[in-house]
Amino acid sequence: MAFITDKRELKRGLILFRRGDLQHREWHCRVKIPNQRRYKILALKTLDVETAEERAYELFADVKAKVNNDIAVFNRPFRDVAQEYLDVQKTRAQHQQISQARPKKIQAILDGPLEAYVGSIQVHLIGDDSWGDYPAWRREHGEGASERNGTRTVSRELAVKLVEQDEAAKVKRMAARRVRPKKLSAAEFEAAVQKKLEKPLPYISDATIGFEMAVFGAVMNYAIKKRYAPVSQRFDRRPKLRRMRRDEFTREEYRALHTKGRKWIRVSIKKDEEGKDQEVTNNAVAQWYRTMTYNMILIACNTGMRPSELKNLCWQDIEPAKDREGREIVVLSVRGKGKARKLVAAKSVGDYLNRVRGQAKIALKKKAEKAAGRPLPEYDEEPKPEDRVFTTIDGKPNQSLYEHLVDDLLEVTKLRRGSGGTARSIYSFRHTYATMRLQEGVDSLLLADQMGTSVKVIQDHYGHVNTVSYAERVLMGINGWDTENIALDAQAAAEEADAKLARAAQARQEPKKPRRSKR
Repeated sequence: MAFITDKRELKRGLILFRRGDLQHREWHCRVKIPNQRRYKILALKTLDVETAEERAYELFADVKAKVNNDIAVFNRPFRDVAQEYLDVQKTRAQHQQISQARPKKIQAILDGPLEAYVGSIQVHLIGDDSWGDYPAWRREHGEGASERNGTRTVSRELAVKLVEQDEAAKVKRMAARRVRPKKLSAAEFEAAVQKKLEKPLPYISDATIGFEMAVFGAVMNYAIKKRYAPVSQRFDRRPKLRRMRRDEFTREEYRALHTKGRKWIRVSIKKDEEGKDQEVTNNAVAQWYRTMTYNMILIACNTGMRPSELKNLCWQDIEPAKDREGREIVVLSVRGKGKARKLVAAKSVGDYLNRVRGQAKIALKKKAEKAAGRPLPEYDEEPKPEDRVFTTIDGKPNQSLYEHLVDDLLEVTKLRRGSGGTARSIYSFRHTYATMRLQEGVDSLLLADQMGTSVKVIQDHYGHVNTVSYAERVLMGINGWDTENIALDAQAAAEEADAKLARAAQARQEPKKPRRSKR
């Protein structure tokens, strides 16, 4: 080390020295961490060599005691440890051990709520109180997406903070697309604050808090593994949180989505000059995208595929087959969340995929005509086996899965929000599949294998469906009981009618009291 001067070795693993890169002449010591190739440098804050030696021995003993008792030797703020953990997750994503989207989700949490909550705190000082108080702090300082979790009014201070957070997130998103964001004027900023103050603010859902605490706990476990924090700070047990589930589509809603979607492909509803709704025929490109969106929704509702699996689906992953009874089925090899599996689907899914194939051929023809500069009436090329199923009209993989068009269809069919008030998303189609299969009595173990998840997840998220699927067994012998109930109801109604007639007859027989004259 070039900046070390006046070096004195007090004992093996402990040296005393002055720093040549500083103007003052105070002593420092360097302690080697036992059983590691690491050193801790400490300022002794004295010019006297004897005092420096005494303090150096004390610090050496203190470091050794911390190592023996599994106490952190190095002080690191949570944000630094979080960045190390994030770098590890990015490396895992590069090696396809986890999905590519996972590090982005983790980073959003680390840079957002966890940075505000414990970012500057030394990781070895984060205790049970910080862990246990996080849900209450998050509900107080966060803004949810749905009013289903309850609402509250906010102070002006919090409203200003939330607007600043929204703008920071907007700037970051636009910077990622290399777009220069437009800064809000003072009037626009004040209007945004007033909007936050006037409208009740939804609470953060417990599902969101649970995921954030999972990341929080993972960083703390990483800190323990790297010996930045003691083992006593392993927070595996989370505070009690409610289980949240997305709203699926009922059978009636699915039928409405299925039937109204056909018209939605052809026409759009737009406002005329008088503000009235008017049907406008979509152009060829719009109809192409809407046809792809419509069939993707039907495929998702009838297979339970995750959005990532829909994105990764290629034509070579689709294989027609027959079941034991000779019925036509479709076998799909899907990949997502770092895992791969095969799932089976009904013949109708094959029909929807054939429609998508037809749209892919149209896109290929348009691309060839554009390159040739003339119409090609005889052109009829099939998509390549390695091509993605859901693409843009230019043949590129569609990373958003036509998200804005899905939202538009849900708005047109008035199915944007479910009975619980939660805004539906592409993931709701997977939940619809699971719900319908359970209602038909499919075993949870078979369904978990089909959907690439665990039986516990099926039971936790869809336990409310089991009562419907087991209705015949639950209501066994209920018909006789129903007959008795109907008879009892009829008897009670007859008795009540007789009593009513008796009261009316008695009222007619009673003499009327004379009216008093007004004076």
